[in-house]
Amino acid sequence: MGTSADVSDAPYLPEPTGPNPAGITSLWLTDTTRPDPWVAEAAARELMVSLWYPVAPGTTGRLAEYMTPTESELQLAGRDITGVAPDMLSRVRTNAISDATPAGPQGGLPLVVLSPGFTNSRSTLSGLAEDLASHGYVAVGIDHTYESLATAFPDGRVTTCLARQARRRISGFWEKLAAGRAADVSFVLNELTGADPPWPGAGLIDQARIGMAGHSAGGAAAIAALLADSRIRAGIDMDGSTYAPIPDGGLSRPFLFLGKQANYTPGGEGAVTTWERDWRRMTGWKRWLVVAGAVHASFTDLALLADQAALDLGAGLPGARSLDITRAYVRAFFDQHLRG
Repeated sequence: MGTSADVSDAPYLPEPTGPNPAGITSLWLTDTTRPDPWVAEAAARELMVSLWYPVAPGTTGRLAEYMTPTESELQLAGRDITGVAPDMLSRVRTNAISDATPAGPQGGLPLVVLSPGFTNSRSTLSGLAEDLASHGYVAVGIDHTYESLATAFPDGRVTTCLARQARRRISGFWEKLAAGRAADVSFVLNELTGADPPWPGAGLIDQARIGMAGHSAGGAAAIAALLADSRIRAGIDMDGSTYAPIPDGGLSRPFLFLGKQANYTPGGEGAVTTWERDWRRMTGWKRWLVVAGAVHASFTDLALLADQAALDLGAGLPGARSLDITRAYVRAFFDQHLRG
């Protein structure tokens, strides 16, 4: 690990491991059928999503921006991170080619929905998304508006994390958040699989092979989304306490819990108590995997980027190694349950 002086100017994501380059495009979607859950005067729910997908070998073009400078500044300030340039996260070097032409057989690419942790941007799962795309998946990352510290819209607006204030005054806050995210996911799936999709590459998606993975609150939302939407065939919770109660009839679709070692102590704090409750009601294929030396951020890009900026998150495992593990196990799970 270098010092912030010599590496903070050039943070980067490791190259994807698959045979295809990755492309990326962003969509601004508006669900007019429901109001925004966090802003009473907003009659529609607006979302920014990113799609990562395989492109033809040899494709070149401009690499995507990780996030905007304003998003970077608000994300770092919201976590009280000092000692790095405010625009550091906007300078992260990605591997995905902006708006490249997608490649693949019609109806042949499995789709994986990615939901970030509370206050996090969809971009914090870019390292995982790029890798899935390089192996022939379409990955769609959702910014759950007003639940991220910063979401930039094409019209110049940057929304902030209003839900953080709501947490102090709303009883059942986390249940509301999980249910709202499940509704966001179903809406995005409706858009991508409907008759008039907003993405030209939508015809490549295999609508019978859809999965979801989320980190932290996004992992909790994966269970809520599986319960609410039968199109999602398999799910992963990466280090997130869960809130959507699994009914007595159980959940029969494949599910993976992937978390830090601290979650392995029965009766311990955080995710483990809710995981134990849910584990008993999962009647299908299931695994509970723990990663020694991991911390909460280890299942995102943030542990890797913190290492590059010489920020100590207290992990006993290098961020590059934890991202390798996350990529490998998430892809193996979806290879098994979406590709047989």
